[in-house]
Amino acid sequence: MMFPEIGHFALMLALMFALALAVVPLLGYVRHNAILLASAKPLTYVMTALTGLSFVILAVAFAQDDFSVLYVSQHSNSLLPIWYKLSAVWGGHEGSLLLWVTILVAWASAVAYKSDSLPNSTGPVVLGVLGIVATGFLSFILFTSSPFIRVLPDQPMDGVDLNPLLQDIGLIVHPPMLYMGYVGFSVAFAFAIAALITGNLNASWARWARPWTNVSWAFLTLGIALGSWWAYYELGWGGWWFWDPVENASLMPWLAGTALVHSLAVTEKRGVFKSWTVLLAIFTFSLSLLGTFLVRSGVLTSVHAFAADPTRGVFILALLVIIIGSSLLLYAVRAQAVKSSASFGLSGRESWLLINNILLTVLTLTVLLGTLYPLIFDAFGLGKISVGAPYFNAVFGPIALLLIVFMGIGPVAKWHRTQGKLLWRKAWLSALLSVVLAALVFTFHEFDALMWASFAIALWLVLMCVRDYWDKVRTARQSMWQRARQLPRSYYGMQLAHIGVAVTLIGVIFVSMNSTETIVRMAPGDRVNVGNYEFEFTGTRHVEGPNYSADMAVINVYQADQLVTQMLPQKRLYKARQQMMTEAALHPGFTRDLYVSLGEPLADDAWGVRIYIKSFVRWIWLGAILMTIGGLVAAWDKRYRRKTGA
Repeated sequence: MMFPEIGHFALMLALMFALALAVVPLLGYVRHNAILLASAKPLTYVMTALTGLSFVILAVAFAQDDFSVLYVSQHSNSLLPIWYKLSAVWGGHEGSLLLWVTILVAWASAVAYKSDSLPNSTGPVVLGVLGIVATGFLSFILFTSSPFIRVLPDQPMDGVDLNPLLQDIGLIVHPPMLYMGYVGFSVAFAFAIAALITGNLNASWARWARPWTNVSWAFLTLGIALGSWWAYYELGWGGWWFWDPVENASLMPWLAGTALVHSLAVTEKRGVFKSWTVLLAIFTFSLSLLGTFLVRSGVLTSVHAFAADPTRGVFILALLVIIIGSSLLLYAVRAQAVKSSASFGLSGRESWLLINNILLTVLTLTVLLGTLYPLIFDAFGLGKISVGAPYFNAVFGPIALLLIVFMGIGPVAKWHRTQGKLLWRKAWLSALLSVVLAALVFTFHEFDALMWASFAIALWLVLMCVRDYWDKVRTARQSMWQRARQLPRSYYGMQLAHIGVAVTLIGVIFVSMNSTETIVRMAPGDRVNVGNYEFEFTGTRHVEGPNYSADMAVINVYQADQLVTQMLPQKRLYKARQQMMTEAALHPGFTRDLYVSLGEPLADDAWGVRIYIKSFVRWIWLGAILMTIGGLVAAWDKRYRRKTGA
């Protein structure tokens, strides 16, 4: 069948239309030609349709087990369940990059569809910038990473199979969500570059860029949370964050994007931070591209990495240098045009948000240094070193806690200037209650000072959110319900996101402080007490899956002689790759998880068994869900759908 060739040809046509989109609207802006400017929308839609067609054709090749396509034969197998065949489309470098570009052009089409509210010249310039980015990545696919290469006539009878680590529901949804965030920041980047080109740097561009940035940030938050969740239950070691370089590659744009979200708010409301906001938009998308380079260049070894081809690494590094270098050069040339004329007082909300921005930037640079330092050290022939959790926990943790303190103050402060008495009146009760409640909770636990302070700070943030909401809805002129309905959705989104940060912090504190881990040898009939639970190993039985065989342990869990649950951890052998994998068993709870994974088989039908009791671990992801919902609610604010005048 000729479908793969059609998919490849569709990508070639998409590249041509992307190149036209990168040139024609910008030429129309320079020449003030309305016809050339008007071409931006149709060029965007055709580019998106062609790229989408290519992606669908690749998915069909996987669904039909077309092993004449090299990429399909390397990442699929006839025994693979259909839902994993479809997710295998992005299970390797070439397909994941095609997903990246497909999401990029989809974002561009969404911008084109909603661009009627923009000034006539701004929308086409934004689309032109997105066309430049699309041109670079479509070229990357076609010249170094095509997923449509054939292996005819020596077509293999069956495929190598998808990496067993990726045969999981979490990896079906994690990459699309993560890329939606990564690529979504290209929209804020395009708006920043368009603002520099056109000189249209008033509050209008910030208002228009805010919802796109909020949605991107929300998707990236969800993507990171899904990756953390996958690492927790799939890798079998019960960890949720390892400070892996590829994990850091997604954390850095999230931190910079958080700063961008707040900076855009100040630029829209007060007309300040214009220069800083534009620079943050460039910086955030740069970190997204850097993450793409780290994952695909082969410079890192990680369970998350896709490729180890130096040629691809050089190409994407060149693309990174061209896009970011030209952006910074444009910023340097036009810096005077983005200078803010408005002023604000040291006690105003602008100052508190500026402090938050500075701390978020410092956190981003801290992670960037820890991630790149070993690579730089190795590149200069100075040997191999590793930078791990001790560095990040020691440096990142205290700065993050200080940031959360200021997160509680910023929303209650007034624009321009805030009286010290007002801040004290709003903050003192929350501070007192957080200290008292933390003292009561930690009376029953062993703790260190940092854990206690962290918990008190998390409570402080929640109480400050509650106090601020109470102050806003309590009024003599209206009922609380009427006043609550009048508050903008962006306010509710902010509150949800801030509470989500506090919930995640509480989860991190308790899972670090109050979890239990035991590794034991267990034979049939053995019992072991862990925490308040008794685990009984009744034996193992053999099970057959669609593309694997497994030894499954049966472990009964009791509390106070009452059966709580039966846990069924597995040791799987995937047939195609002959690769052994651990499938942990989980019994979730609101305040704790029971977690069991099988180690190696031992003599006399015994097994090594790893047992965890993880306190409040789900609060980590609950907080991330609240943050995601907060970002989406804020993006849905009614004022972002108003027409923006020229």
